[in-house]
Amino acid sequence: MKMHRKTHPLLRLLACALVLCLALGQGFALAGEEEAVDYASQLKLQLLSNTAKTEATVKTFVDGDTVHFHVPETVAENGVLKGRFLALDTPESTGRIEEYGKAASRFTKEKLSAATSIMLESDNALWNPDSTGDRYLVWVWYKTADMTEYRNLNLEILQNGLAVASSTQQNRYGDTCMAALTQARKLKLNVFSGQPDPDFYYGSAVELTLKELRTNPEKYNGIKVAFNGVITTNYNNTAYIEAYDAETGMYNGLSIYYGFGLNGSGLKILTIGNECRIVGTMQYYETGGTWQVSGLSYRAMRPTDPDNIQKLSEGHSPAYALTSAETFATGKVSVTMEDTVQEFDWAELALGTSIAMNGLTVKDAYITDNEDSSSYGAFTLVCEADGHTVAVRTIPLRDAEGNLLTPDAYMGKTIDVKGIVDYFDGNYQIKVFTADSISVH
Repeated sequence: MKMHRKTHPLLRLLACALVLCLALGQGFALAGEEEAVDYASQLKLQLLSNTAKTEATVKTFVDGDTVHFHVPETVAENGVLKGRFLALDTPESTGRIEEYGKAASRFTKEKLSAATSIMLESDNALWNPDSTGDRYLVWVWYKTADMTEYRNLNLEILQNGLAVASSTQQNRYGDTCMAALTQARKLKLNVFSGQPDPDFYYGSAVELTLKELRTNPEKYNGIKVAFNGVITTNYNNTAYIEAYDAETGMYNGLSIYYGFGLNGSGLKILTIGNECRIVGTMQYYETGGTWQVSGLSYRAMRPTDPDNIQKLSEGHSPAYALTSAETFATGKVSVTMEDTVQEFDWAELALGTSIAMNGLTVKDAYITDNEDSSSYGAFTLVCEADGHTVAVRTIPLRDAEGNLLTPDAYMGKTIDVKGIVDYFDGNYQIKVFTADSISVH
């Protein structure tokens, strides 16, 4: 006779409840799983629509939502259209650095660098300027070698959570843009993730760029700031640092006064050719009439301390950007600052950067002959080129035998120089730090 084990009714009830809970749990998990929609592939470029369109190539990458494009002169008189992407606003990466700003900028650069064809489209039949009046609002479409149809980069940025809304609904693709933005929020991507940005500096200093410091120095007076650049010169407890700005196509720079507060390891970081992260306090140097960063520190026992200066890479060279006397003396540069365009003297923005200038004729000179001065033997060459006057200021220079050089070696001659854009007594000048930085024709 076969025996049957009886299960207690309570145990059977508990088992059923467990099975039901597992089933419900699986059901909730399945219901919560949603496949992300690729909105950029759903939206199609209508080449025959009445919107303004043009083929383009990249001239300059600025940030995540701004790129300068080469276009036909029938579109822009100078052949360059400064494109501001419609329907979105990526975090900052060209002035003050914001979380995920570098990621957005990198995303745009990677997509368009791989493109074999780029098409710009306006929202209507005209090319419409943004609030600055200097940039134009565009949809950016691109194809790579393995693509048969154009993809909309604006939508890709939105659906990857690398931008926030900016008149996102009020455009021809508004519904699709809002759907992409809503999905990115729901999936908690990037700016909506609530997670730290691995590219962002979370120290106590305000993270920004040299361009931001150069264009808004008063804003950061007395504030601890952090920025990156390449060391170009190091002399008399002061280093000069520069970084390239894609929007203006020029370098921005600053002097860094480190005084006597750095140890050997810290001083080594400020070696010429090193790309560095500088953390210090922005201040106005009354005597020189210029802005500088000071208060640097380096704690060797804590090399990753966020308040430390840091070496990021090495083997770089000063730019020594070739500059004309006319540009140096009278050049102007327009810079987009938030929603306005502001004009600066070229030399003001280039202050602290390395430049080269050729074909200067030395017309006059004067020397510091006070033997009690630390600048004893330094001299200034008053030069002319193309009707413009440029002052070349030196530190005390010596020849190969160690003899102090005088201006007599240069008077009446034509020279090429390499130096740092400097400011003295209300005027911009080129400051030279080595004898071989002046070449006589």
